[in-house]
Amino acid sequence: MIETPFCNRPYHRDWLLEQAGDLFSFFARHSSNPAGGFNFLSGDGTPLDQTSRGTGPERELFATCRMIHCYAAADLLGHPGAAEIVDHGIRYLSEGHADPENGGWFWGRDDAGVTRDEKLAYGHAFVLLAAASAGEAGHPHARALHDKAFDVILTRFWDDDAGAMKEEFTADWSPLSDYRGQNSNMHTTEALMAAYEAWDEPRALEMAERISDMIINRHARDAGWVVPEHFDEAWVADREYDGDPMFRPAGTTPGHALEWARLLIQLWHLGGKRHDWMPEAAQALFRNAVAMSWDEDRGGFHYTLDWQGAPAMKNRFWWPLCEAAGAAAVLRAATGDPFYETWYRRIWTVLERDFIDHDSGGWWAEAGADGKPVETVFRGKPDIYHALQACLIPLLPADRGLLSGIKAVKGDLRNPT
Repeated sequence: MIETPFCNRPYHRDWLLEQAGDLFSFFARHSSNPAGGFNFLSGDGTPLDQTSRGTGPERELFATCRMIHCYAAADLLGHPGAAEIVDHGIRYLSEGHADPENGGWFWGRDDAGVTRDEKLAYGHAFVLLAAASAGEAGHPHARALHDKAFDVILTRFWDDDAGAMKEEFTADWSPLSDYRGQNSNMHTTEALMAAYEAWDEPRALEMAERISDMIINRHARDAGWVVPEHFDEAWVADREYDGDPMFRPAGTTPGHALEWARLLIQLWHLGGKRHDWMPEAAQALFRNAVAMSWDEDRGGFHYTLDWQGAPAMKNRFWWPLCEAAGAAAVLRAATGDPFYETWYRRIWTVLERDFIDHDSGGWWAEAGADGKPVETVFRGKPDIYHALQACLIPLLPADRGLLSGIKAVKGDLRNPT
């Protein structure tokens, strides 16, 4: 019998805060690009050259926004220099990523200009998240950024008939394809909840509930609590889709089921606990994901499964473990079930052993069969977002998002809530 959860133990809470502080320091050291935006980092923490044009590293919209989100949290916690990083990111959204002619934000650019001019729902979801997080931290331009981002989402991406987001457009807002994806909609749900918490935006909460109902209560439930990833424009699941291994891999991605498990508990609370299906779904998604995708030999999660439930990509990445850690902590707090505490400890054992780089700082993206770092999909040390939230979410109230939770406890994460 597990008597005292790790999250209620002073040593473990201090340990998580230490890991979060190490991440803040590691990414602050070389991430900010003097020409604007943020660099991706190599294994030793130096900037990673990610362009083939010889014109400086490419900066991608989602990464810019995630840095704003994470360092807004750092600012609320009192990490020196965090406010300047938030300001650096907010400025680049306006001066680098923004499309002054057609509105919205371009996906990528380097020192010479725009590298990818698509307008993607995934990236715009993170603009809204960045605005909400910067607003919670008191940035003076956050409200204007929120208003602009929310307007673009409503007028360009939101499909009110479907209750979900359209996926992708060209620079002038011509449809790029008829593809629809759950990944962008999941992160839109995350961003809409943050907007609701930051700005008391009732429309945002309604939209988040509609997305979750369609993706999870309808499609995932019908698929036996497996989250379909890819759809056509009529929102019919496309089980044959085979796309980008980073953002749109074939088959199913158990890490997203784990991510949804946490988000659904937060959404359930934000909506006044009126949707009984949400905690039911959160538990079913978590239990199904760990049962189907945990690597019994090495620990960690197989990255993707085929539609028969067999491992398709057996790679073990850091981010599904991060999402599982947050979900296990939130579900343990919401239910009191020791099942989730057992998994919380199991997950952190693998993260600490195979993914945290105790020598150079930061976290490795992928571990090989021998536990040593390898690079097959991601290069270097990916952005701070997943790792940081794995460290901080277990320390916060289960009914709130990251920034709202930090504010709720007045920045004191040392004591159990």
